[in-house]
Amino acid sequence: MSSSSTGNTSNAAVSVPPSKKITLKTGDNTYFHVEESIAMEMATVRTFLSDDDAEAGTAFPVPNVSAKYMSLIIQYIEEQLKFRADSERQEEKFKYDAKFVEVLGDEELKEILLAVHYLEIKSFLDMLYQAVADRIKNWSVERVRAFFGIDNDVSPEEEAENRREYAWVHEDVEN
Repeated sequence: MSSSSTGNTSNAAVSVPPSKKITLKTGDNTYFHVEESIAMEMATVRTFLSDDDAEAGTAFPVPNVSAKYMSLIIQYIEEQLKFRADSERQEEKFKYDAKFVEVLGDEELKEILLAVHYLEIKSFLDMLYQAVADRIKNWSVERVRAFFGIDNDVSPEEEAENRREYAWVHEDVEN
């Protein structure tokens, strides 16, 4: 019998201590009250987290994250914690990751990538990096430049020379 038992094991409810809530304040002044386990996945928050602050109800500012993306990040972390608790669901985890990214447009993918980078959620960041790599895999140079907002610093003559010299690179690309 466990020490938390009340003596009547037939219908006794096991008392689970309430988990600590952490308040996060996004850049657009939205507050999120999350379980401590979720906040601890965010290295940026974890760095500044102390028992005194959490007990005092301090809202931790995350100015580089909007409410829209914080909501998605929290949802993702909740699911990942469930997958981590059940190692037999790894195939399901990969499907979840693919579906999560699939519904994001290019701008949303970039924005959530920036937010996750700011929060320093390594496993999430790794998944997003792979998603970006998969998305731009067969794109033309021009399309990749547009996606990342990169200015073309090569003269038209140099670009034409590169296209002639490395013609194979430009085969089977999506414009």
